[in-house]
Amino acid sequence: MSSLSLSPLRFSPQEIAEAVGLYASNPEYCRAAGEYDPERIPADRVEADLREEADTEGCEVLLARDEQGRIVGLVCLLDRHPTDGHPWIGLLLVQGNLHRRGLGRRLAGLVEERFRHEGRDGLRLAVLENTPTSLAFWTSLGWKEIDRRRDRQYGRPCIVMHKQLA
Repeated sequence: MSSLSLSPLRFSPQEIAEAVGLYASNPEYCRAAGEYDPERIPADRVEADLREEADTEGCEVLLARDEQGRIVGLVCLLDRHPTDGHPWIGLLLVQGNLHRRGLGRRLAGLVEERFRHEGRDGLRLAVLENTPTSLAFWTSLGWKEIDRRRDRQYGRPCIVMHKQLA
């Protein structure tokens, strides 16, 4: 996979169907997060959740596309967290059958470079405590644990991580 691009989710029926496919291809994440039953992910609910995310001030929902234009990932970004003022990655999801091919690493790199280019000195995210694979992934990319707390929306135990960009 040579080329990778990020573009805003436009909420077409095709994009929503592909977003549902992304979630369905990650059943471990769905079970850990508790938001969707990986066996029955309702498209209307995914659309409503992603619209709510995209309509939040300072938030973006971006689709990652390969060189053929296929959706291979989804990234939710927050420009400035209301508590700490840092940009945050709210979600980085890669098509399940493409795991362990460097795609997540490349997506994270694109996000980091974007915020670095904007002059931001750090970036944050929260990893669900019950997802050790996700914690290992982010740690391998140089992210450091800075806190443990419950997420604001669902109250799930999370590990807050930070990566220095400067």
